[in-house]
Amino acid sequence: MWRFDDFVLDTVQYELRRGDSVIRVEPQVFDVMTQLISNHERLVTKEELFDSVWGGRFVGEAALTSRIKAARRALNDDGESQRYIRTVRGRGYQFVGTLVGDAPAPAVTPEPAPPPRQHIAFCRAGDGVRLAYAVAGDGPPLVRAANWMTHLGYDIESPVWRHWVRDLSLRRQFIRYDERGCGLSDWEAGDFTFDAWVSDLESVVEALGLDRFPLLGVSQGGAVAVAYAARHPERVTKLILCSAYARGRGVRAMNDEERRAAALDLDLARVGWGRDDPAFRQVFAAQFLPDGTRADWEAFDHLQRRTTSPGNAVRFLEEFAGIDVRELAERVACPTLIMHARDDHRVPMRYGEELAALIPDSRLVSLSSNNHLLTESEPAWQVFRSEVDAFLID
Repeated sequence: MWRFDDFVLDTVQYELRRGDSVIRVEPQVFDVMTQLISNHERLVTKEELFDSVWGGRFVGEAALTSRIKAARRALNDDGESQRYIRTVRGRGYQFVGTLVGDAPAPAVTPEPAPPPRQHIAFCRAGDGVRLAYAVAGDGPPLVRAANWMTHLGYDIESPVWRHWVRDLSLRRQFIRYDERGCGLSDWEAGDFTFDAWVSDLESVVEALGLDRFPLLGVSQGGAVAVAYAARHPERVTKLILCSAYARGRGVRAMNDEERRAAALDLDLARVGWGRDDPAFRQVFAAQFLPDGTRADWEAFDHLQRRTTSPGNAVRFLEEFAGIDVRELAERVACPTLIMHARDDHRVPMRYGEELAALIPDSRLVSLSSNNHLLTESEPAWQVFRSEVDAFLID
């Protein structure tokens, strides 16, 4: 509990009290007060408040200003007197009241877990393109079909992918690879087609000498996994799809607005992928990780630039738009678990539902998330993990 004058800020009861009376404030106003008071010895920047109160989501300055005004009103303060909350113009705010008694002990931030150990090797696709693959963990295999924007060496540290590698390799041998034109695989590849991506998965499986295994497909990698499972029913024991779709944006566009959205992807990649200014690439971050923090968005921007070239980014998007595995999905013979964020901004939920309708022995799990790629901190990630574990044990 923080005490100043006749106020008490109780972070356990989540109450602001004055004497015996509880002063009702909105949760975000309370959180703003908590951040300012717990860091009373220094200025708290606006960026820190955005990260701590809004989880790093991009909100306007007006939202923060309104919460500061509400906090001042609750404390009988105002922007003119600034008895408790001082404004440092253009930078942030500082609590300037006099605290009484002992302050709560600061929270101890646990050390981040070390990245998983992995073995990276290379093989050749049928047309000679060099493909990089990695194996992490021990136990029965789980293969992930490649999807856009991966880098085997960087993914184990990147906030975008590290939890995928770490958690999926805990009980099994997690196998993944960089698709042609991406990451540690050859960036110069003449054949940039969907069939080439499926053949690349075949090449990795052959290089590892795998016989039967479950297969995971995320985003566009879901279509590759569907095609492989349909063509190789003797090998795929179970299929897991997350944020996947049967039809690319160009195929599923039903009106002018959807066609313009698909064309905008290509224009953004052509104009902005190689620029130092991240504004163009942040449009993709807003679609893939709308609920991500500022740190998540920065990590996604770094991932985009490190994983492929501007020219390849355009080629990827052009090919993604034409994906259509509806007929192949109907031929999938193995049990299939489909998970999709309920409010996915990149691939709406209805396309996960379409996959579930097409694949005969499938089950659809709706995840409470807005993100196309699940983040480590959101509850939906834990649901995803537990569903995968239960599905693979059965």
